[in-house]
Formats: sequence, C-alpha cells, structure tokens
Amino acid sequence: MVEQHRFGNVLPHLILWIGILIVAFPVYVAFVGSTHEPTIISNGQMPPWPGAHMIENYYRTIFVGTSGTTREPVGTMLINSFIMAMVIACGKIAISILSAYAIVYFRFPLQMTAFWVIFITLMLPVEVRIYPTYKIAADLNLLDTYAGLTLPLVASATATLLFRQFFMTVPDELVEASRIDGAGPFRFFKDTLLPLSRTNMAALFVILFIYGWNQYLWPLLITTRDEMQTIVIGIKKMIVTADAITEWQLVMATAMLAMLPPVAVVVLMQKLFVRGLVETEK
Repeated sequence: MVEQHRFGNVLPHLILWIGILIVAFPVYVAFVGSTHEPTIISNGQMPPWPGAHMIENYYRTIFVGTSGTTREPVGTMLINSFIMAMVIACGKIAISILSAYAIVYFRFPLQMTAFWVIFITLMLPVEVRIYPTYKIAADLNLLDTYAGLTLPLVASATATLLFRQFFMTVPDELVEASRIDGAGPFRFFKDTLLPLSRTNMAALFVILFIYGWNQYLWPLLITTRDEMQTIVIGIKKMIVTADAITEWQLVMATAMLAMLPPVAVVVLMQKLFVRGLVETEK
C-alpha cells in the first residue's frame, strides 16, 4: 500500500504552480500593456494592473489598424490565419487518412515503395524546398491567394504514418465482417474506420491547426498585399524599426488576439485530444 505524505503532495504542486507562473506572467504583461496608452509603455512606467483604454485599443486593433508598416485591421489578419489553419489541418487529415487507407488495405504494385516515398518527405520540410515551391506557386499565379497559402503545406507524411500505424492495429475480423455484410471499400472506410479514427483525427487536428496558425516563413513569401497577410506576419510588421514610435499597446493587443483561437481549439477539444494521444485500444 502506498503511503501518502504531505510533503510529497506539496512539492509537485509547488513546481506546477511555478511553471504556470513562468508561462502566464508574459501573457499577463501583454494583456496589461494592451490596456494602456503608448506613452506609458514607451517610458517604462507601465503599472502592474490594467488601464482604462482596453476597449479603445482593442477596437482600433481589430477594426482600424495601426500606423506601422502594415495598416490592415487585425480582424482581416485573424480571418486569413483562421482560413489558412483550418484548410491546412482539414486538408492534411483528409489526404493522410486516405493515403494510409490505400497503403494498408489495397494491394497494388510498388505499394511499400509508395509508402517509403511519402515517409522520406519528412526530411524535406518547407524550409528546404522553399525556392522550388515558391517558383511553382508563382508560375501558377497563386501569390496573394488562399490557395497559395495552404496548398503547398496541405500534405503531411507524419499524419499518414500515424494513420497507417493505427489502421494496422484494426482487427482483420472487422474487415471480414464488413465483407460478409456486403460493404464495399468506401462503406467500410466510412462506417468502420472513420468512427474508430475519431480521437486520432481530433488530436491531429489540434496539432495541425496550431502548426498552420503559427506559420511565418511561407506566408511572408507568398503574400505581398496587406489584406492577405496573416496575424503572425502582422505582429512583425507592427514593430517599427525606423524613427517612428511603435504603438506597443496595439502590438500587445494583437498578440493577445493571436493567442485566442489556438487556445480555444485546445480547450474545446481537450478531451478528444488527450484520448487521441493516450488511447491504445479502440
């Protein structure tokens, strides 16, 4: 029988709260800075409590814009980032689950070769193939388009590998039962594999949504107009390096807004996300 010691319970909780404070303190500072005037922040006199300009700063950030190198409202950037993250996450899952289904349940020439070709692409991230990818996107007139933002990033070898490994654990009896019931390949995929893959898809969706939301290099290259830029690019352009004064209250308000969608996705899908990571038996 394991004995419970008071000190043994206090120490892990103390370490946990210290970690939470380390992570949460910069977020709190950003929130406080987003509620004050720019002069208070630039003079280094920002108090540790929120100011009286919260509604004004956030309204200007979302609907008006800033005076940096980008003047586009953050509301437009949020829409662009959300569309990009959703298309990348849903597209990666759709393509990966179909690819894994074909590799596991269909027999065709060079079957394992096709899988290893997909697997080898793990060593070729966007940063490695950035020039040819950009050249193809430019030749296809995909600059400053949602297709250009999403299509080059929509395939995922990692998700294909994960789905393949999961499909290989599905009992063969389910396949035989589906055949006895007269189910074809599409019905077996829709009625059997998709429900079983729900938690895996949820876990991958959270990871891939955050991956698409935080993209910086590719949106920086593929977009030239302010109305097509994402919020991550917008934050960088708001920080002025010339003689002009950076409106730090708007930069911090934008940073707070940029954190909300990923946090909301994690909170709303927390149970499915955890189950998709820890469940081994379906």
